[in-house]
Amino acid sequence: MRVYQLAKKLKMSTKDLADLVSKIGIEVKGPLGSLSSQEVRKIEQKLVAKRKRAPRKRKKVSRDPVVTFLGHVDHGKTSLLDAVRKTRVAEREVGGITQSIGASEVMFQNKRIIFIDTPGHEAFTAMRAHGARVTDIAVLVVAGDDGVMPQTIEAIDHARAAKVPIVVAINKIDLDGADSDRVKQQLAKLGVSCEEWGGETICVEVSAVTGEGLDHFLEMILLEAEMLELGENPEGDFQGVVIEGEMDRQKGPCCTLLVREGTLRIGDMLVGDHICGKVKAMTNWKGERLKEAGLSTSVKVLGLSDVGRPGDIFRKVKDEKEARRLAQQALEEKRKKNLWKREQVTLETLYQEKEEETKTLNVIIKTDTQGSLEALGDVLKNLGSENVGINITHGGIGEINKSDILLASASNGIVIGFNAEITGENRNLAKEENVEVRQYRVIYEIMDDIKKAQEALVEPKYEEVIIGKAEVRDTFRIPKSGVIAGSYVTEGKVVRGSKARVLRGDEILGEGTISSLRRFERDVSEVSVGLECGVNIEGLNEIEKGDAIHIYEERKVS
Repeated sequence: MRVYQLAKKLKMSTKDLADLVSKIGIEVKGPLGSLSSQEVRKIEQKLVAKRKRAPRKRKKVSRDPVVTFLGHVDHGKTSLLDAVRKTRVAEREVGGITQSIGASEVMFQNKRIIFIDTPGHEAFTAMRAHGARVTDIAVLVVAGDDGVMPQTIEAIDHARAAKVPIVVAINKIDLDGADSDRVKQQLAKLGVSCEEWGGETICVEVSAVTGEGLDHFLEMILLEAEMLELGENPEGDFQGVVIEGEMDRQKGPCCTLLVREGTLRIGDMLVGDHICGKVKAMTNWKGERLKEAGLSTSVKVLGLSDVGRPGDIFRKVKDEKEARRLAQQALEEKRKKNLWKREQVTLETLYQEKEEETKTLNVIIKTDTQGSLEALGDVLKNLGSENVGINITHGGIGEINKSDILLASASNGIVIGFNAEITGENRNLAKEENVEVRQYRVIYEIMDDIKKAQEALVEPKYEEVIIGKAEVRDTFRIPKSGVIAGSYVTEGKVVRGSKARVLRGDEILGEGTISSLRRFERDVSEVSVGLECGVNIEGLNEIEKGDAIHIYEERKVS
């Protein structure tokens, strides 16, 4: 066979084929030299083996970071986000940014950053409570003139509960009263130490009004994302997380999905929880129609059967029949959960993660004054022991609100209120989320209840104590009752309902519970030393004259 004919057959260039022939060690005379059938087979075998050794690899590709702004009210979260988007929106400036999409995109240094527009800490933690981690980085916005405020502390606690790294943006540095060092000192007391002070948290000084520090701010977000080494497989199984959902009167159910894995395309069949449907249309954050959406892209999807909840996870399935089956299955499981609620975390029932040596009781505390908050915090911290730790997930002043309950749900904790009120609406939410809310007027009652909870968290230890011994002097077989051992109490006492062990010499014949105890014709609860009685031990019918009965109980070791 001519070399060019073999190259055509193998769909290779003559140059590549010549290189392969040279590596194999076959000498070809001239550019169009001939090859024997044996040489052709040798080349084909070598080529097949080479292709088998180098299969197509599906590697993870770098994914764009997803960022959420958190912080105290009026500290400039919205103005800072608007300042970033107005100057660095993707491709071109957009007059009216579509807020309803729940996300927007910014291009900086040829890299994309996705900003999630959450309505506050509550939605941020609600997603975490439903098992979905949407945000890669949390930006904590603190006003330079105002410093750390209650919602700032709350935002830190929510970011920690979600296990998301924090980047601090000290805003409003253009104002006369701004003091960045004071803000950093306040944050350090809360465990958020800036890099320039030897900590691990990136802190950037910015001004939403003048634009100062915005470039550096975006650089630091990209740096944090690079350190996280974000990456997913765009060719893998699709996974999208619901950011928000709405019911449009004309279009029907609309879900905003953030693509976390794989790629979403028009016509794909999706299922998430009890919702399913075919993707009929997709629009991005600017309202532009898309045919497909890749990693870290937020899209509004039309065609689903219902509105999804924030945190719901959608996946692709092969056809509509499979999607309906899975959705119906999820609906049935939800109905069962409504009948069988998950076990509520309370001070009485807190006994979990038995395999761990150290247990932790997560507590959210709300008080009426700052002094009470600090005092109660100190008291709870001092109550921690080697076996049980007290973790104050969040502390604040004022009434117990929705955010506190959602945070307790996400961290599997309880809420303690000291002179703090709670509305009926939030109390109902606590019931729905299976979160225990305890209100106190006396601090010593809190201490007593926490100590009881610590006892519940530590696995109790028991020791066996012999409370009596008896000698079997005769046996009687009673229909429906089994063997009755006529016994003489030699030590202590025999108690009905106690555990008993039967010994024949040094050999243990068996163990069981004393189900029946009689003295003459009367049923009795116990028989003391020196008296005779009839004993029936549940499950033991092999007792014989001369056997010994040891009666014991397990006592908790303090």
